[in-house]
Amino acid sequence: MKKTIIFAALAIFTLSFTAEKKAYLIYNDKGKISSYEKLLKAAKESDMIFFGEFHDNPICHWLELELTKDLYAEKKDKLVLGAEMFEADNQIVLTKYLTGVISDSAFEKDTRLWGNYGTDYKPLIEFAKANKLNFVATNIPRRYASMVYHKGLASLDTISKEAKQWIAPLPIKYDSTVQSYKEIFENSGGHGGQNLPMSQASKDATMAHFIMQNWKPGQTFLHYNGAYHSNNHSAICWYLKQSNPNLKVLVISAASQENIEKLSTESLGLGDFIICIPESMTRTMQ
Repeated sequence: MKKTIIFAALAIFTLSFTAEKKAYLIYNDKGKISSYEKLLKAAKESDMIFFGEFHDNPICHWLELELTKDLYAEKKDKLVLGAEMFEADNQIVLTKYLTGVISDSAFEKDTRLWGNYGTDYKPLIEFAKANKLNFVATNIPRRYASMVYHKGLASLDTISKEAKQWIAPLPIKYDSTVQSYKEIFENSGGHGGQNLPMSQASKDATMAHFIMQNWKPGQTFLHYNGAYHSNNHSAICWYLKQSNPNLKVLVISAASQENIEKLSTESLGLGDFIICIPESMTRTMQ
């Protein structure tokens, strides 16, 4: 009888263990299981943190907010926030909202917001507003990135002096051998020539420019962006190194796999920490 009870208990334990569903696992750059505690510790010791997300992934968005809260608990007003999802020429309107000059409805009406702003990025903006944190709109206005895609980086010379304040200083340095741009070119099969990776570079250079413009030694800058803008310490990080090679930069990246119990070889080194998420995870609207 006792043996029957023991076996039944073991069966229940085994069933509950195998039925456990993990929403994510965190790995280090070498593919070893890590933890949020280690990620947070590294973030606290960094000058700049790039949270490379999947734009439609709720786990990424939740962890962005949790990391922001935990960093604020220690850094307070030394924490600066910024995001790819807001274009630089919307900074004035964004600042007016954060400082209470305009209403929520006026801000949302006058800003080019992404379709998933309400569920995924508004919580970050509201946290910044509630705690009086600087939130930087870092991205190049999309119309100028589109110009680069169609006509190359040289086309930016033709825009007005006023417009140039919303992009990285010209001429924008471009190196086709940088890993992210090389991959874009190769994955596109050469479609669009170098203009395609150049348009990406115009975004990365502009984001790096506004990050540097709004950061001072002693502060921590937390930036939210698509993973491809910071994977492998490339793209935005490459431009930052041109300005200050001594910066302590932490890259958090994301990977999606059918089985998250072991990080795929392709994802090794994407970031200092990689958040591995099941492919079956629900997605938010963009």
